[in-house]
Amino acid sequence: MTTIKDVAKEAGVSVATVSRYMNKSGYIKKETGEKIEQAIQKFHYVPNEVARSLFQKKSKLVGLLIPDIENPFFPTLAKGAEDVFNQHGYTMLLGNATDSEEQNQEYLLTFAKNNIGGILSTEKKTENINVPFVSIDRFYNDDDYAVFCNNYEGGKLAAEEILKTNFHKITLVKGPKTLKGAVDRFEGISEVLTRENIPYEVMEISSYNGEKVKEYTERFFREYPQTDTVIASHDMLALTILQEAQTRGIKVPEELQIIGYDGILFSEMCYPKLVTIRQPVYEMGAESARQLIRLMKEEEIEEKQIILPVTLSEGATLRYL
Repeated sequence: MTTIKDVAKEAGVSVATVSRYMNKSGYIKKETGEKIEQAIQKFHYVPNEVARSLFQKKSKLVGLLIPDIENPFFPTLAKGAEDVFNQHGYTMLLGNATDSEEQNQEYLLTFAKNNIGGILSTEKKTENINVPFVSIDRFYNDDDYAVFCNNYEGGKLAAEEILKTNFHKITLVKGPKTLKGAVDRFEGISEVLTRENIPYEVMEISSYNGEKVKEYTERFFREYPQTDTVIASHDMLALTILQEAQTRGIKVPEELQIIGYDGILFSEMCYPKLVTIRQPVYEMGAESARQLIRLMKEEEIEEKQIILPVTLSEGATLRYL
């Protein structure tokens, strides 16, 4: 792990000078400060002293880092977390990393440098973050504190619903392979379809970012024109496919049936109403905030990972037998 000595060596100054710069105590030349700041940014350095002072002072600031504020899923998630934080006297700061690893690191560093008492994040924790940290919606390893949904069962539920319909040619849109939740959904769907000896095609996407949805939709209609059944990786893609189908004069569900995943509010407002797998998004945000508060207060944690169930939200975009 990076230390203050590493920063000092990189900047070509003494440890004392780095300490004065970070604590804003004493005069530092402008060019010296710039060298130190460059070294800090290079190593993503967060001093251990900050983490210790956060604990001692019981900071009431918390941070939430999400990847895409334009996706209605995440504002709902944030609302659930913020409501719980407000009830317990905490103020929540929000960072929108737009699925950028560089922005993600900058936000985490900024949070830690500004006396954040704890962090909720959809992104992976870095080794230099020394404050209580809970992964939300996404799960990376068994050592993480995390709150997420049972995506494997959600995938199975989506596939089993398709079995009740008049399907012919299925295309499964598989989410980013770097996200365990997306992989779990795919494996759940695949298990059911394979068990029933039902062939399907797979369209892989690399991001859930809203800016990519239109591109993926155009690709779907270009590369999978014979598809009459699509299992979408998330609701925003499902809704955009629905809209594009209507623009092209393709009847839903008569000619193309669609099932989504997430259960965002827009899925209930479209016509026909989208059939989707509902994640308890608000509840996920609220429970993750409770878990983080328990960590910050050093209370006993019974479960590191809290897994929430998913349910089917009925609609009219499937043609049932």
